[in-house]
Amino acid sequence: MANLSNSDIEILDRQIEELMECKPLSESEIKTLCEKAKEILQEESNVQSVKTPVTVCGDIHGQYYDLIELFRIGGRPPETNYLFTGDYVDRGYYSIETVTLLLTLKVRFRDRITLTRGNHESRQITQVYGFYDECMRKYGNAAVWKYFTDLFDYLPVTALVENQVFCLHGGLSPSVDTLDHIRQLDRIQEVPHEGPMCDLLWSDPDNRCGWGISPRGAGYTFGQDISEQFNHTNGLKLITRAHQLVMDGYSCTHDKNVVTIFSAPNYCYRCGNQAAILEIDENLKYNYLQFDPAPKQNEPGTQVRKTPDYFL
Repeated sequence: MANLSNSDIEILDRQIEELMECKPLSESEIKTLCEKAKEILQEESNVQSVKTPVTVCGDIHGQYYDLIELFRIGGRPPETNYLFTGDYVDRGYYSIETVTLLLTLKVRFRDRITLTRGNHESRQITQVYGFYDECMRKYGNAAVWKYFTDLFDYLPVTALVENQVFCLHGGLSPSVDTLDHIRQLDRIQEVPHEGPMCDLLWSDPDNRCGWGISPRGAGYTFGQDISEQFNHTNGLKLITRAHQLVMDGYSCTHDKNVVTIFSAPNYCYRCGNQAAILEIDENLKYNYLQFDPAPKQNEPGTQVRKTPDYFL
């Protein structure tokens, strides 16, 4: 892909400043943004390589002001390198502004920010949990929703920090033993209902050994024996994943083989949890930063639908 022109940079910088004030882009600007982002993302691997230092983040779920708080705590791109592990949209009131800001930062600073796919970056899920409705409410048609959901197909499914920290949204899959297996998947599609790509976005670690049936209805649960074997086989030190609400913002499990990072504080504006991000420095030392909800919460009065209770 060609480097950005000076006029591209000027436009993107202006858009970023507007988005940092929660001002959404026009429909035509979003169309152009998604086309540019697609060109970048299709060059990236299913297991996208990431260098240190980097700050790993979990679910955001349209909680725009909390994303701004995250940047205040962790540093604003491009001063800080970021890896976001999916679930940018749904549930929160500002999915459009959230995902637009992250994509604009990606196009502007492509090597400074990595975006992988979550289970909510899907056509089916976003029609149930809020993103589709938000697009219809703010733009009056489904075009913007279609631009974004078409783009979501191009997001890498996992990332790998310095060949040692494996980062993804959900968890492991009984049909995936090696990272090379993931590299061979055809990811450019709607998230399937089953199979390895589905599992990587939907699975959860569990206290029980082996594989289990997931209560979510997609993916699997996997025990410490599974994560230890996967890390050993692939020469990994750690798996970082998101996907589950944890009250302290992060939770180490499986004898520190797996860590869950959740970056949406007071999830759904009612769960009372802290959020966290994980800083990984040049020596692969880890530092967790916890944060509370942003003080500014201008929630729009148009939101009347009660959030579904089931935590996807």
